[in-house]
Amino acid sequence: MAGREEQGQEASGRRARGELESDVLAALWSADGSLTAREVRDRLPGDLAYTTVLTILSRLYDKGMLVRHREGRGYGYEPARDEASHTAQRMHSLLKGGSDRQAVLARFVSELSEQDEHLLHQLLSGHDDVLSEGPNAPGER
Repeated sequence: MAGREEQGQEASGRRARGELESDVLAALWSADGSLTAREVRDRLPGDLAYTTVLTILSRLYDKGMLVRHREGRGYGYEPARDEASHTAQRMHSLLKGGSDRQAVLARFVSELSEQDEHLLHQLLSGHDDVLSEGPNAPGER
């Protein structure tokens, strides 16, 4: 059972909270365009029911995380924001929810890799050119 927990599943065999939404978003971010519910389902691990994927897509759409457009009798879905914007918004929300911003930021910075610390320093110094380095920027994993 420990192996399942390490792979994001609880001891009951259920996915960890939010894992399926994250998997759906990852599938959509990796696509070259919009995907239908069936196409999303085909890109996800495991044997999920079509209705389960449709429910997750609908919930993400209701949260404003996806845009959709008619595609035949169904919809094509795309992320409303790119992955970097989504992650930055989540980080900001977590920081905002903490009771001691200074402690949270200090801990965050103290645990950065040397490359990420250098990148953060460049960004804070106003060197916007580091953003143009693309997906292979220092510290990318």
